[in-house]
Amino acid sequence: MTSREALRPPGGKALTARQRSLLAELEELFLVEGFVHFTLDDLAAKTHCSKSTLYALAPSKEQLAVRVVAHYFKGAADLLDERTAGIEDAREIIGVYLSGIAEYLNRASPAFMRDINDFAPARAAYELNSRAAAAKIRSFIAKGVADGVFREVHATLIAEMAAVLVEAIQTGVVGSRTGVSDAEAFTALSELLLGGLASRP
Repeated sequence: MTSREALRPPGGKALTARQRSLLAELEELFLVEGFVHFTLDDLAAKTHCSKSTLYALAPSKEQLAVRVVAHYFKGAADLLDERTAGIEDAREIIGVYLSGIAEYLNRASPAFMRDINDFAPARAAYELNSRAAAAKIRSFIAKGVADGVFREVHATLIAEMAAVLVEAIQTGVVGSRTGVSDAEAFTALSELLLGGLASRP
């Protein structure tokens, strides 16, 4: 899950400590309650700040929502990069990467995920992250094949199937058909990949 949005408000200046704190506060609020139903007045009251302080982060409520969603996914990208840095075994990388996605998505309430799905600009941020996640998985599988820990036969096909599953999880198809959360679906995908790609003795 990789979405590298520079943490800069409109105008290009670096965020202040207060703005970074406010973004984190808004993220926690959105993760619990969603965001579509809030007005800027609501958000100002919830965060004990003025609307002008919110406008310094984004010029509208809609753009603020996208900014907070992007901040959430950037946090996921940073966490996953940190956790996978230095890991050489492709099996371990895939396990750590997908369990990290599942853990991060477990922070999100159904209301938050529903609002992302219903609000096209926020959904686009999620889709971007899903495509990046699929690309990462492809690279991990390729490494595993090159290192001899994964079977070479059909590895490319499995990578593409994993990409399709990531997209199906992101678009809500898997959840609606199975009743599981996105986090649970990513955990299952990890188990499926690691079991199916393992080298045979």
